[in-house]
Amino acid sequence: MVTANTGILTSANAGDGTTSTIANRVLVDFKDALTDYRTTSMDVLSMFCENMETDTGGDIDLTIAKPSMAMEEIDEGTTPAYQHTSLRNERINVKEWGLAVAVTRRMIEDSRFNEVELALNEAKRAVERHVTKHAMYALMGVGNSTLRTGVSDTTISTGIETAVTTFANNPHGAFYGKTPEDGSRIVDYGDYTAAELGALAWASGSNTGSHYQPSGGAQTAPGQIALSDITGAIEFMSAKGANPDTILVSPSHYKSLLDLADFTTAFDTVTPGTASILATGVEGPDRMQGAGQTGIIGSLFGLKVVSNAWVPATRYGIFDTNIKPMAYVQRRGLTVEEANPGFGIVGSYLSMRYGLKIVRPEAGMIIYD
Repeated sequence: MVTANTGILTSANAGDGTTSTIANRVLVDFKDALTDYRTTSMDVLSMFCENMETDTGGDIDLTIAKPSMAMEEIDEGTTPAYQHTSLRNERINVKEWGLAVAVTRRMIEDSRFNEVELALNEAKRAVERHVTKHAMYALMGVGNSTLRTGVSDTTISTGIETAVTTFANNPHGAFYGKTPEDGSRIVDYGDYTAAELGALAWASGSNTGSHYQPSGGAQTAPGQIALSDITGAIEFMSAKGANPDTILVSPSHYKSLLDLADFTTAFDTVTPGTASILATGVEGPDRMQGAGQTGIIGSLFGLKVVSNAWVPATRYGIFDTNIKPMAYVQRRGLTVEEANPGFGIVGSYLSMRYGLKIVRPEAGMIIYD
């Protein structure tokens, strides 16, 4: 986690010239080059969120349709019975987030680099980190008191349906909790009634119906994956009409998968008798190239495996990204405004207003240790 480096950048806080990179910036003999760190992140908003814009502020209400009509046989000379839609409401809390940067004019004059540009570039990266973390924590049910994710800022595990749907305690929503048939979100689907969907049992035999399930694979350390958990998640989601297509894992899970001798489904055989290669079609030592850039590792049971650094090592998720489990509502995109911190100081404000929430409880499943 990146710690905020508070305060105004000045030449006075440059340090002793050996331990401070700020000091190196104002040394005349320092090489005129800068190697910036590289950030890699998955575009979580396009993969997991239905993006929306709004002209109103505050809380936004979304109306979600539920299955509510059925065909019937019509006898000659008769008309079918009238039917109507059934809807439910999801409220999304829109908040404003921002940061401010400031550099003294003397530091700008003495530095070999464009300090204002460096500050704004890092601020933009901070925005990207924040949105990625916010979306991942909301999606994975990770409790955070600043973001207000989880139930009452606590990580979701065996919470019941009424707990995860209470807006005051969980403004980011959640997938189905324990005994979902006691709430209003689950309905009959396929050959299953709402009661039967709520009675689906996990490998452990407890926490029935919940889409937050403890692993049944008896993991001994974080970052491990039991294949039986993946097949169980496929059953839970498919019974409700979802089509799981993505597994979201942490870097620790990524390593565990690569260490598996049987993790061969990440490779595609072009023709019989030829060597197996990644789905990207690249052979040899470069076959893993691109995994670090896109986060896509390969496939498992036909599910695309994606890694993200904000996913905890103690849980991973299975999702249907065609449905988009979350909604992202943007009130105002990222704006940059000139600030006036004081005499001889150049500053800027960066801010944005948005809200996000899980609105499709059937489109995801979280497995935790």
